[in-house]
Amino acid sequence: MKLDFTIDRLKRMALFARVVELGSMSAAARELDMTPSAVSQQLRQLEAETGVALLHRSTRKLSTTEIGQAYYEECAAMLHAARGADLRLGDLREEPRGELRIAVPVGFAQHLAPALAPLLRAHPALALRIFADDRQIDLIGERIDLAIRVGRLLDSNLVARRMAEWRHLLVASTEYAQAHGLPRTPEELAEHPMLILSVINQPEYVDLYADGEPLRRVRVGGRIVANNSRVVGQMMLQGLGIVRLPEPDAMPLVDDGRAVLVLPQWRMPPLGVFAVTAQREPQPAKVRLAIAALQAYLQQLKFGPG
Repeated sequence: MKLDFTIDRLKRMALFARVVELGSMSAAARELDMTPSAVSQQLRQLEAETGVALLHRSTRKLSTTEIGQAYYEECAAMLHAARGADLRLGDLREEPRGELRIAVPVGFAQHLAPALAPLLRAHPALALRIFADDRQIDLIGERIDLAIRVGRLLDSNLVARRMAEWRHLLVASTEYAQAHGLPRTPEELAEHPMLILSVINQPEYVDLYADGEPLRRVRVGGRIVANNSRVVGQMMLQGLGIVRLPEPDAMPLVDDGRAVLVLPQWRMPPLGVFAVTAQREPQPAKVRLAIAALQAYLQQLKFGPG
């Protein structure tokens, strides 16, 4: 929509309202760091634009004309709305409220409840809408306030903040280990079926390293490929192959006996856990406090033995 007035016109309307409220051009000039002559010039230009006299001027007193009084009331309402917008913006920046739209990988979604529950309990005006998907959602198109991404980030104009690093572990079900045995070297991993989490059609590799050993890159394959981390995890528990999982997800399965570590003496490079937003600071309070809560939660997670 094209405006039929300029930004300068809005400024003159605000200036007119303050002159009337303060009772003199000199008082308005002091408040706005202008000269009285500059204030007078702006008001005369406003009168020229509107085609009416807005003020009665005398050496002793300044008052509005009848039309000027009606115009002042509208200008004052405009100025009040602008102040209200600033106050509302301040409230939104300082107090988390409204809907927080957050996108996370499916496997990470289970961590949202313990991470964000204290924040939600403390701020009842804050609502949460979760988009759990292992594909990378368009943050701008879906109006996502905050996305959590694990691993290598694709080049983009998004703003990423590293919150933690997660080791990934190779695991298999106890039934699979008993029925098929486990690889003893990285090279033997290629002989076992991998359950592959993939959102792109590319060959799958596992990088492994150990103290005193060169990095080993093993190309792996399997007949089960999914774009959902929970699916490959469930397939592993059914004894259908070996999977790599983030340590916070893998160790509970190992600790309760449902899974065993594969090549435990070898390690994979850790993957970063990032908070990603579509814009730089300043962020509203709901985003800033959610990032802080997630980071605090991730840093206190207890892992299994390294």
